[in-house]
Amino acid sequence: MEKRQATVAVVGAGDYIGGEIAKAFAAEGFLVFAGRRNGEKLAPLVEEIEAAGGRIVARSLDARNEDEVIQFMADAEAAGPLEVAIFNIGANVQFPFVETTERVFRKVWEMACYAGFLSGREAARHMLPRGKGCLFFTGATAGLRGGKGYAAFASAKFGLRAVAESAARELMPQGIHVSHLVIDSGVDTAWVRQRIADGLRSGGEDRTLMRPAAVAEAYIDLWRQPEDAWTFEKHIRPKGETW
Repeated sequence: MEKRQATVAVVGAGDYIGGEIAKAFAAEGFLVFAGRRNGEKLAPLVEEIEAAGGRIVARSLDARNEDEVIQFMADAEAAGPLEVAIFNIGANVQFPFVETTERVFRKVWEMACYAGFLSGREAARHMLPRGKGCLFFTGATAGLRGGKGYAAFASAKFGLRAVAESAARELMPQGIHVSHLVIDSGVDTAWVRQRIADGLRSGGEDRTLMRPAAVAEAYIDLWRQPEDAWTFEKHIRPKGETW
C-alpha cells in the first residue's frame, strides 16, 4: 500500500467498530493513532494492522480527561499532519427512568458527549490552520429520539449530535468536513448478541444487525467526498431494519 504523510486519530478504537475503522484507514495508507481505555487491549489490532503492512500507534486514552485528549491529538498532529479524527465512543446503557442513577447518567454523558466535544475541539485546532481535514462523530438512533430506558444514552447522543452540528456550521466553511454518522441498527458484536439472548433487545435476526466493517466503509466514503458535495449527516441501516 502507498503510505500517506498524514494521520488518522480514532478515539474509541474498541474491538468492533473502532478497530474496523482503524484497519480501514490503515489500508488507505494512513498512520493510525488509536486510543481507548486500557490501551493494552489494542495489542491484537496492532498485530493485525502491522501484519497487513499498515501503521498504527496504540495509546491508552481516557477521552473524558482534557489533558490526555490534548496530548493525544498533539501527538497525532506531530506524526502527521492530522487529516482525519473520528470520535467513536458509544456508552450504550439501558435502565428504567427511575432506576437511572446520577452516576450512570453523568458517566454516560461524559463518555458519549463531553468526550466528543474535547476530541473534536482538539482535532479542529490542528486542522484549522491548514484549512483542511475531516472530523467525524459516531451517532445512533438514540441521538434522534429518546427510547424507553435510554434517558442517559439518548440525552448524551442528542448532545453529541448538537456538538457535531454546531461544529459543522462553524468549521465547514473553513475547510473542515464535519459529519455525524447515525447508525440505525444494532451492530453485530458479542455484547449486542448477548443482549438479544437476554431478551433486552427485540428483533435479533442477523438481517437487522450491522457489520462493524460496514460502518468503517461508511467513514471511508465520507472521507472520499469532494468538498463541493459534503454530507453532514449520514444515516445507515441494514435492509432488514424497520424505520
